[in-house]
Amino acid sequence: MKRTPIKFSQMRLGESNSALLENLRQIVGSQYILETKSDLAAYIEEPRGYFDSRTDAAVFPATAAEVAAIVTACGKSGVSIIPQGGNTGLCGGAVSQPGQVILNLRRMNRIIGIDPINDTITVEAGCILADIQQSALNADRFFPLSLGAEGSCQIGGNLSTNAGGINVLRYGNVRDQVLGLQAVLADGTIWNGLSELRKDNTGYDLRHLIVGSEGTLGIITQAVLRLSPRPKQVETAFAGLRDLEASLDLLAKARSDSGGSLSSFELIPGLGVALANQHIPGCRDPLDVRYEWSVILVYSGSAAGEGLKEALEGTLACAMEEGIVADAVVSQSEEQTQQIWAIREGLREAQTLEGVAISHDVAVKVSSVPDLIHRATSAGARLVPGVRLYPFGHVGDGNIHLSFLQPLDMNADEFRSRQSEINEMVFDLVDDLGGSFSAEHGVGLLRLKQMKQYKNPTGLSVMAKIKKALDPHGILNPGKVIP
Repeated sequence: MKRTPIKFSQMRLGESNSALLENLRQIVGSQYILETKSDLAAYIEEPRGYFDSRTDAAVFPATAAEVAAIVTACGKSGVSIIPQGGNTGLCGGAVSQPGQVILNLRRMNRIIGIDPINDTITVEAGCILADIQQSALNADRFFPLSLGAEGSCQIGGNLSTNAGGINVLRYGNVRDQVLGLQAVLADGTIWNGLSELRKDNTGYDLRHLIVGSEGTLGIITQAVLRLSPRPKQVETAFAGLRDLEASLDLLAKARSDSGGSLSSFELIPGLGVALANQHIPGCRDPLDVRYEWSVILVYSGSAAGEGLKEALEGTLACAMEEGIVADAVVSQSEEQTQQIWAIREGLREAQTLEGVAISHDVAVKVSSVPDLIHRATSAGARLVPGVRLYPFGHVGDGNIHLSFLQPLDMNADEFRSRQSEINEMVFDLVDDLGGSFSAEHGVGLLRLKQMKQYKNPTGLSVMAKIKKALDPHGILNPGKVIP
């Protein structure tokens, strides 16, 4: 959804800091600093079009030492730095303004090493997520972080936003996959915490301070990631539900029946299936009847054989006998699995093609998911008659992508004008349920107002003190995360 971009002041870096630009050229080489509008276009385009990003220079270091030199040079010149990975974030965390320098880590893309015995992989921050996944598979191991942008997002950005994805239910957020980090701090020093240890009880755990900080406390340059055994069995099913509450019944049954092998459990609305069929080539209903609510569930395990398929079929058969599931299909081939996931992956694109969508990335207790959706449906209808609620996502961990689609009889501009009202309604509701206004997308610029409104004041104060201590001059991604 497009909205009026936020515009920044028009001070130009080159007018007062030509010496800095020359210094940056000396650090990385002239070919690795971009200054023209056409060259910079790909790095200042904000994915949702919410923010007007501007910069006079993007610099591309190749080593941690070069990152440190850039940070030091910018600090001496009083110029702030916007760390950037694949620029796929959805909350404006990589947006720049005139007078700031974008520091993009794409050149730092080496897989440094894999230790299959220790189940670790050491990577540079600019590695594309899909490349890490493939490198792990090549070593008969598995890196579980998986999300829609995995072909272009960088692991440094994933770590900076504590990305989630479809496997959180079993493996946790990316924070849970990190054993060690290397990062450049605001004073240009390199903190080397590249530990491969599972246990190290020696003071504050700085990696967890840096992970999720969205580049405001340090610039991640390398990471040691935890690997898991490569799944030998991956069984996928699409199940039409009796009703929304049945999703929790099936989740509980799957958790009990799977012996810990349940790795994904994704809620799919009937409207989503319809719009994916309508707008996304190749998408089609997995079942003969379209149900108001369905789920995709996956059992996966590292042992060879057919045991998980039998377990999944048994779970669904029992759920059908109990009236939890109305119909289901268990994938019989890789092609059928891809067709099932095509529905899930097409939901976000389909809502965009349908018209204006006002979207939210929220989390509540798993047991509160049906209540959230029912209450949001009623409140949305009262606020904007004809609005279509479009909730989908990770019901297994309580993270729902809660979108409201433009009413069929309302024009786009009129619906956009209701965004602030809808946002306030959603976030008040989520807060009332003890939830979070940002589950996996981060804060960036987009949710600063909500940080001030809903975040515990004491917690915000502690965050501000940490920021001040580590970045006293505010040069690392200023204006993000902390209001």
